[in-house]
Amino acid sequence: MKALSFVASRALQGVIVMFGVSLIVFFALFLTGDPAALMMPPSASQAEIDAFREAMGYNDPIWIQYGRFLGGLLTGELGNSLRFQRPAADLLFERLPATAILACVALLWSSLLGFLLGTIAAVRKNSPIDFAIRVISLLGQAIPVFWLALMLIVIFSLNLRWLPSSGYGSPWQLILPSFALGAYYLSAITRLVRASLIEVLGENYIRTARAKGLSNWRVVVRHALRNALIPVITVQGMYFASLLGGALVTEIIFAWPGIGRLAVDSIQNKDFPVVQAVVIFAAMVFVVVNFLVDIAYLWLNPRIRL
Repeated sequence: MKALSFVASRALQGVIVMFGVSLIVFFALFLTGDPAALMMPPSASQAEIDAFREAMGYNDPIWIQYGRFLGGLLTGELGNSLRFQRPAADLLFERLPATAILACVALLWSSLLGFLLGTIAAVRKNSPIDFAIRVISLLGQAIPVFWLALMLIVIFSLNLRWLPSSGYGSPWQLILPSFALGAYYLSAITRLVRASLIEVLGENYIRTARAKGLSNWRVVVRHALRNALIPVITVQGMYFASLLGGALVTEIIFAWPGIGRLAVDSIQNKDFPVVQAVVIFAAMVFVVVNFLVDIAYLWLNPRIRL
């Protein structure tokens, strides 16, 4: 029962967050004044602006407009793109596979390598290997993503001509953007695994396991690593949500046709229904991923149910 109460409370919090996001996304459109005048081109006449305002329903009372907007969210109707004259949801889900592939590959390789390096650094604490791993992690978090992406293109595409610099469709086109995107997360996960594992290795039950004669690596893998995963999974959930919401810089530099590039193009073209759809989708991803992370807590540490 306590576990069900825990899950229900987290689900309710997610619903409240999404309601707040819907309010912010809807009313942000009216902060700059008349949305019809903002969306129409500068050459549009007043009659055209008035006709557009009437067609979009902006003459209705604000509470009716929000009710219509909220009803559309509940039914999956996110409005129509002003540029493409198509449902914004269709454009969003067309770009989703590209972003999902990039996010999954970037997070997968960075997580696997980050867990390995972080574990080695924790077990070999204050050794030369630990120092080297910490230096690499520091550099990975200090180097801007856009600079790393440009350097990868210059080295591996322009000079060595080993890999394509842009495009989408083949595994070779995925290597450079996934590496540029995952480098930061590799460093962050490595540092977090190291810090969390060092803390767990100092617990009394770890000393007891070692006193029983278990090997060092067996103690780490079977006893320490599971408890050290809790903060790591939290951060990974946030990373994955941010990646799935759209990796703006990486997608633009590598001409990757994902959600991030769709958002930037929509902002430049004043296609606000699509921008609203992207923001709502990104918020929903964060809420769902956080909810799943909370559920994972129950498996990793049942004491959290209390």
